[in-house]
Amino acid sequence: MIMNEISKTNSSSPLGVRGLRSALLLLAGLFLGWLLFHPSDKKNDLQQTAGTKNQIWTCSMHPQIHLDHPGKCPICGMDLIPLKQSEVKVDSNAVHFSKEAAELANVSTSIVSCQKPTKEVRLYGKVQADERLLQNQVAHIGGRIEKLFVNFTGESVHKGQLLAMIYSPELVTAQQELIEAAKSKQTQPEIYQAAVEKLMQWMLTEKQIAQIESSGKVKTNFEVYSNTSGIVTARRVNTGDYVSEGSVIFDIANLSSVWVQFDAYESDLPFLKVGNSISFTLQALPGTNFSARIQFIDPVIDPVNRIAKVRVEVSNAGGKLKPEMFAIGLVKANLNEFNGKLVIPRSAVMWTGKRSIVYVKQAANEGINFKMREIELGPMLGNSYVVLNGLAEGEEIVTDGTFSVDAAAQLAGKPSMMNK
Repeated sequence: MIMNEISKTNSSSPLGVRGLRSALLLLAGLFLGWLLFHPSDKKNDLQQTAGTKNQIWTCSMHPQIHLDHPGKCPICGMDLIPLKQSEVKVDSNAVHFSKEAAELANVSTSIVSCQKPTKEVRLYGKVQADERLLQNQVAHIGGRIEKLFVNFTGESVHKGQLLAMIYSPELVTAQQELIEAAKSKQTQPEIYQAAVEKLMQWMLTEKQIAQIESSGKVKTNFEVYSNTSGIVTARRVNTGDYVSEGSVIFDIANLSSVWVQFDAYESDLPFLKVGNSISFTLQALPGTNFSARIQFIDPVIDPVNRIAKVRVEVSNAGGKLKPEMFAIGLVKANLNEFNGKLVIPRSAVMWTGKRSIVYVKQAANEGINFKMREIELGPMLGNSYVVLNGLAEGEEIVTDGTFSVDAAAQLAGKPSMMNK
């Protein structure tokens, strides 16, 4: 009955028929759009799974660790953290560090620059007596040592000091000849003069000869006087010993000026020249600095120790410098042939025995990238090196924490000290 009424109404009203058709079309379009554009739960699950698979996980302490799932670091056991996609995009041969990881590893860098290279040569040596001021006190006459007035090594003596008394039978005979020749020196002057010259050859003075002649008495003991000033470094005789003419009684060294003899290895000799300034200290006198100029470099190298002696001369008026004191010297030699070359810290270089490498900092969107580079080194300057090839002025290299960077490169399979 109702359908009949609707039919009657529709048939009787054209406007009602058109409205019903529009409503049906609108409902059909909305249903079709919902089917096409409404995401299903299954599709959402697939997208979430894909996003998880693309996420990279790393360790804040070991940034070389890259895993596709969360978990623990296989090195230190810390919880892995998600890594931003922008951080993964690095040079295939470079190792990547986050800023936090670089700080924890104490990695620091510096910019390479040209400098005036100065070679520091460290030398070790001893204080020694000046060989030119060494002298032997000898007995000018043969006989027996009756008495010594200097009895121990290290005693100071001055020129003209009485050192010993000697009894000489030959000298007694020569005095008797002088006394007899003096009686006839007017008639036989030649014999008298020969007797005088014989005594003078035994280093008797004219005054001593005159006393013997005037007194007419023979002296049994004769004095031995020092012919130099210095320190007795050796006593060669004892009281009662018999000595011959020219025998050494004492060794005496004048220590008013001393030598400091340094040992220089043959690898250091090219940087040392006569006239170079050298500063040195003595272990026995801490806090006191000395300076001198190199006076002599031994032209012959010791075949056993492979060293050459480098000598400086130092005034020692106060007597502070004593033979056999240990000395440490430092020579700063200008290497003019390497002027304008790059100089880098020694801590920046890793040497494998054949190759010398450094790590160069590269630009990165986030974090820091380091790439290994092989370089050619010149001479070592104490705590730095001259660079001949491999770096350019203005580049930034790792100067501290180089081993940490290299270890990260090795673990990541990147070029490193052990892996080209």
